Amino acid sequence: MAGFVEMKVAGIALDPTNNAPIVVLRDLEGKFILPIWIGIMEASAIAAALEGVQYSRPMTHDLFKSLVETLGAVIEKIEVVDIRENVFYALITVAHGGSRLTIDARPSDAIAVALRTKSAIYVADHVIKDAIRVDAKSSAGKVMVGFEQDTEKLKEILEKMNPEDFGKFKA
Repeated sequence: MAGFVEMKVAGIALDPTNNAPIVVLRDLEGKFILPIWIGIMEASAIAAALEGVQYSRPMTHDLFKSLVETLGAVIEKIEVVDIRENVFYALITVAHGGSRLTIDARPSDAIAVALRTKSAIYVADHVIKDAIRVDAKSSAGKVMVGFEQDTEKLKEILEKMNPEDFGKFKA
């Protein structure tokens, strides 16, 4: 696919300066790492998918997956297509009845859906070039983003969080 690089979710980290969650994408060859700052709810949804957590009732991204499948459609891929003024833009490609539909989405939501549907994640070349990113080769294979270097600290923070920490949203 010219113009796009397939990536996988390498994990979730926290920005040590403001505790903002970051989803970290890594290309399949391990050349680039792309951090995208996201909201706490989306970080929770992505982390749940990475860990295989199943809730007793469907969360929003699970509901989206279920709706698409019930309609007989398939999520083919998600693409992070642009970055403007440090805001990322993504598209979800849905195949249904011989046609393809693209749906505008925040990258964090698109990634949460992709993880649940096992869909491919692509990032446009120019996004990788223009975004804050890390060259994996120059970091000797280990990239430190936020608390990634201190997984025990991150685990401690997440374990101490209560449903009330998420505001009016509850699992």
